[in-house]
Amino acid sequence: MQLDALDWALLKELQNDARQTNRELAARTGVSPSTSLERVKSLRERGVITGYHAALDLEAIDRPVQALVSVRIRPPSRPVIEGFREWAAELPETIGMFVTSGPHDFLLHVAVSDVNGLYAFVIDRLTERREVADVQTTMVFEHVQSRPLTPGRPRRPSGA
Repeated sequence: MQLDALDWALLKELQNDARQTNRELAARTGVSPSTSLERVKSLRERGVITGYHAALDLEAIDRPVQALVSVRIRPPSRPVIEGFREWAAELPETIGMFVTSGPHDFLLHVAVSDVNGLYAFVIDRLTERREVADVQTTMVFEHVQSRPLTPGRPRRPSGA
């Protein structure tokens, strides 16, 4: 999918503040409000923009302790993997999840109120599951938020 400089400018602005008005977005990107509105609508329709989300301060909601939990599933069959994925995604502690290759099948990003809550999550929730063969937990000292995406290196034309 081709994105031009205006698409990227709009995406950068929306990643920084998705609550700004269309008029503000247009002014920040140097286009008319009607152009801004049509371009953002097109980005949504093409599936580039998949939603708008509120960023939460985890300390303010009493979940300041974060960890990355690697989970190995056995047997590694599609139904078992999909069942665990659906179950883990619904856990209130889970704030992010990756299905991975390598020695572990999942990497869960969790947020809890304290270290005892993390221990309970791992011992009482994860290891209680029959399909969980191994768990490794890494505490997060600082979560450096991702920066807005910008255009990457251009792709080579086919056949080049």
